[in-house]
Amino acid sequence: MSNQERGVDAIAEMAALANISKVTIVAWRDLDDPEAGGSELHAHRIATAWAKAGIEVVMRTSMVAGKPTEIVRDGYTVIRRGGRYAVFAQVFMEGLRHRSKPGEALIETWNGMPFFSPIWYRGPRIVVLHHVHGPMWKMSLSRGLAWIGEAIEKVLAPPIYRSSEVVTLSASSKLEIVEQMHLPASRITVVPPGIEPRFVPGGTASVDPLVVAVGRLVPVKQFDRLIETLVAVKKSVPALRAIVVGEGYLRPELETLIRDRNAETWISLPGRLDDGEVVALYQEATVVASASLREGWGMTLTEAAACGTPSVATDIAGHRDAVVNGVSGVLAAEGQPLVSALVSVLSDPAERQRLSEGALSVAAGFSWDRTAEQAFGVLALVAQRHAVH
Repeated sequence: MSNQERGVDAIAEMAALANISKVTIVAWRDLDDPEAGGSELHAHRIATAWAKAGIEVVMRTSMVAGKPTEIVRDGYTVIRRGGRYAVFAQVFMEGLRHRSKPGEALIETWNGMPFFSPIWYRGPRIVVLHHVHGPMWKMSLSRGLAWIGEAIEKVLAPPIYRSSEVVTLSASSKLEIVEQMHLPASRITVVPPGIEPRFVPGGTASVDPLVVAVGRLVPVKQFDRLIETLVAVKKSVPALRAIVVGEGYLRPELETLIRDRNAETWISLPGRLDDGEVVALYQEATVVASASLREGWGMTLTEAAACGTPSVATDIAGHRDAVVNGVSGVLAAEGQPLVSALVSVLSDPAERQRLSEGALSVAAGFSWDRTAEQAFGVLALVAQRHAVH
């Protein structure tokens, strides 16, 4: 029996014991959304595994332009209604009208703005909270809206969620949730994400030093600071090339920055690539880099690690769990420390080989099957407690 089959059987057994036959997942965005990222992939992978275990899974998200309002994907149903912000009010009102039935359970994905499920859902329920958004509000919204977002995240919502069971991806994110949102540590379970099976060693390594970065071109990823970092690294590593993969509304600004730094010949922005192209780039890269300000985990770093490519990344919550500092990569503060770390790794073949071997070893410990099973285990315990009361 494969690990996947064992995981499916374990989920099915827990579902039977906890009397869970249907799970509704409420989330901001669907996997088909142009701005989908790690949060959407996480929800998709657990929904797929739970559906394979015989559970009816329905995911409720916002609309995706040009896509149908309802689809079936890998065994679970996706219902997409409401605009980017209206979806929160719509789900809230739908929840007030719905009466949970025996066998039903709910997963709320809290991605910045909460759905306030403790107010409207009375059945078994858990919350998936990837990380504290904190300064992301000011980076993405106007001053007034950012103030509202911060107030909801740190003042209004936490008291409402104090009795909720929360799943987060990393120990460092858990620490931030406890310290900044004041949710009780005893109610937060760390369940690391998995790695897609397509990420494996192989391909042809670049002859010249090649830095690859992958992510949405949005403020929190700080690709502008990464570009400035790379320009500084180029002075010490003249043959350096860099590829920043992804799409987003900051593309024009990043293109202008690259032109202003006379880096058009060696830094490229190819946009969003298909899965095979991303794998090939990870395999070709000398290192994968991230200057992100906030991450629940840093999935691109563990994806690259599974290809045998070490990371150089900012020392932030999420990254501290995705990268074992000095083993599978190097963590450093942004600015000169990040520049120095990149120069050091790019200039030392023996160190890169050691970090590459460490990256493969660390990546081997992550599995989406295990993620889905552990997350469902938290939900099953909540359901069993709920049945007693």
